[in-house]
Amino acid sequence: MMHRATSRLCARTAALTLVLAAALGAPLPARAGAQVEEQLSASVVMGLQRSIADNPPSRNYENEPEVRAWIADMSPRLAKRLPDPGERHDLLAAVSYEASRAGLDPQLVLGLIHHESNFRKYAISSAGARGYMQVMPFWVRQIGAPDQNLFQMRTNLRYGCTILRYYLDTEKGNLFRALGRYNGSLGQADYPMAVIAAERLYQPSTTVAAVRTAAATPSN
Repeated sequence: MMHRATSRLCARTAALTLVLAAALGAPLPARAGAQVEEQLSASVVMGLQRSIADNPPSRNYENEPEVRAWIADMSPRLAKRLPDPGERHDLLAAVSYEASRAGLDPQLVLGLIHHESNFRKYAISSAGARGYMQVMPFWVRQIGAPDQNLFQMRTNLRYGCTILRYYLDTEKGNLFRALGRYNGSLGQADYPMAVIAAERLYQPSTTVAAVRTAAATPSN
């Protein structure tokens, strides 16, 4: 009984530490790349290949009111990690597009990047995962093409969002388990809780919510 109580206390302490670290904006230790390469069926491979097919945003995408408001809201929060305004803008625009394209909340993608790479474009994990979303190279071999570079911003985000979407679908929408699969730690709480805690740092302001509501309201 004492051992169980101690284990629960340690787990709660670790979880609280992760939440506080994320709330303070501290980079959390990235542990991506531990996942085991899976044997995918031909139909799954074809579906994922369609998902990563290049489909750039329209020229006016960044000028859409809700996108422009979201970028303006998120940009100051990334200023310390990405001091260059142009780089920051380009990343946020790409995150907004690729997340929405995959049916993900862009705040979740920012939380994952925050924890995985601390917004370092050329981050490499000890297991070889690469880029902002710490994508393992075996994914390129399984569903991509040899000339695709995981250090290229849009390529990395496209792969990362596609993979997370695939895991969400596999887990029937269970985000906790999908994040565990993304990290290769399915069944363990630390990683999903860390990403979810980081996601809270990027919740949109009421201004963004109002713009989104206005954009979704049919005009008379």
